[in-house]
Amino acid sequence: MTATQTVRTGTARVQAAAEPRVTDETAARFAQGDEGALTDVYRSCGALVHSLARRALGDAGEAEDVTQNVFLAAWNGRGGFDPRRGALSAWLVGITRRKVADALSARTRRGELVAAAGSTLLTGTPHDTPEPTAVLDRVLVTQALAALPAAQRRVLGLAFYGDLTQTQISQVTGWPLGTVKSHARRGLLRLSHTLDGTVAGPAA
Repeated sequence: MTATQTVRTGTARVQAAAEPRVTDETAARFAQGDEGALTDVYRSCGALVHSLARRALGDAGEAEDVTQNVFLAAWNGRGGFDPRRGALSAWLVGITRRKVADALSARTRRGELVAAAGSTLLTGTPHDTPEPTAVLDRVLVTQALAALPAAQRRVLGLAFYGDLTQTQISQVTGWPLGTVKSHARRGLLRLSHTLDGTVAGPAA
């Protein structure tokens, strides 16, 4: 069983936070790369990490993702753990805080991208000369748009790139305004879900 499989299997077993108890021997085995020790550490500290992430993020799904990322990051970076500098559980808490911060930043970024697309859709305000960040935004949004159903992609594309309002989109497409609004609403929701993985990126 790989480290990733170990973490994912352990996540399903996390039921409630518990006081972590990691013996010195287990911590030493973990630092030496013993995958059996990873399983033991997860069983001892997984609930604590999940509880901290859930409390900070307020979302069970995101907390589970962060929990997996924490233990994978800990395993990949186990060479940086020094038992003489503190307990393994405290080291994991530090990684958890960083991963929670990353998750919150990704959430904010997703919201900004979707809000930008939604604002353009509603106002049709022309874009000024794009800054580097704006260029990146458009690349990410273009990739996310490609995953949408054709009708939703057309509505959001006309809004985001054509600077058209919903009324103008209705005139261009010949679709009723209510249909345009429906495609826009559903498209923005799907866009948000698609950008979720794009902005967060791979786990460290």
